[in-house]
Amino acid sequence: MERVRIAIVGAGNIAPLNVAGYLDHPRCEVVSVCDPRRSLAEARARDWGVERVATDLAEVLADDEVDAVEILTPTYLHPEHVIAAVQAGKHVSCQKPIANSVDEAGEMLAAAEKAGVSFRISECALHYPPLMKAKQLVSEGAIGTPTMLRVKTVVGRTDAAFQMGLDPQGYIWRFNDRSPAGHLFDDVVHKYAVALWMFEERIRSVQAVVRQGPLFFEAPTAALWEYERDDLLGLMEVTYAPEMFIRSDYYGADEFFEIQGTAGFIWVTRFTGRLLDLPAVVLYSSDGTTTTFADLDADWQAGFRGASRHFVDSLLEGVPPDMTGELAVDVLKLCFAVYQASNTRQAVDPSTITGSVSPPWWPPFRSA
Repeated sequence: MERVRIAIVGAGNIAPLNVAGYLDHPRCEVVSVCDPRRSLAEARARDWGVERVATDLAEVLADDEVDAVEILTPTYLHPEHVIAAVQAGKHVSCQKPIANSVDEAGEMLAAAEKAGVSFRISECALHYPPLMKAKQLVSEGAIGTPTMLRVKTVVGRTDAAFQMGLDPQGYIWRFNDRSPAGHLFDDVVHKYAVALWMFEERIRSVQAVVRQGPLFFEAPTAALWEYERDDLLGLMEVTYAPEMFIRSDYYGADEFFEIQGTAGFIWVTRFTGRLLDLPAVVLYSSDGTTTTFADLDADWQAGFRGASRHFVDSLLEGVPPDMTGELAVDVLKLCFAVYQASNTRQAVDPSTITGSVSPPWWPPFRSA
């Protein structure tokens, strides 16, 4: 393959972030935009310089000039859309989460394997430069042997034009029974992905307390997980602070990651927003010195651009993408294990999760 011709399926709120990396890749061409709302598809096509639009996925999949598709449709539609795409012989990148249940995700993986095409989940966190730098430092032994990962997420308020311009219709399905759960499922999967990607060891046990918050927020939440190595643990907290302003160009939220090792620690001080006036990455070494990495591209969109470029490169080079379907299933299992651990007040092995798990109060609304 000399060039990747890709179609964008789903032109909603998150589409511009995902498409940017395809548009600026020298060996990729966005050839079609598909959305059931023709006016939206046409508007995106004009913005992106794309000639063809469609309102039906079947039309895109019948197009011999389409090599791959980026599926940005609601999560409950992912199985239908991914399976149709791979059976049509298209390579597929799909928005997170992979599906609403582990069983559905397994069907998607099986269909892609049978079709012999590439299938990955688009995960911006794995291509966010500060997190990539942290993983590099860990692998180089900069902090000795890692012993603890701490992940903090806080959601507050912001005045970002991006958030103010979001289409509310794009969120209705996230608040009802078309989704198995709320914010921990829809957003915190980014953090679960980091927890599984940062280290070689798998997670074997999860304990958690998940509280009901307003709207679709599940906060405060606290989770503890054990990796396969006894001296490596993970901690996660998720909070909702509606009265707290968060500097951001995107959503009113931000994250903080700390990786402690036997010889030092690493801080990644931002992700979605710009909450702290600190360099994006801080390394504290065994000799007591501090090294900062302020020259990294810490814009949240950099992760989306990197993820899209990586998918194109993986197809051109014929290698598996970073966020394989298998890793995406493990992310989904970890997400559901947090809910189950809270529901049962018992430790849960994520590998035992099948189907889906919801908090007891879900959904806050019913679909029409």
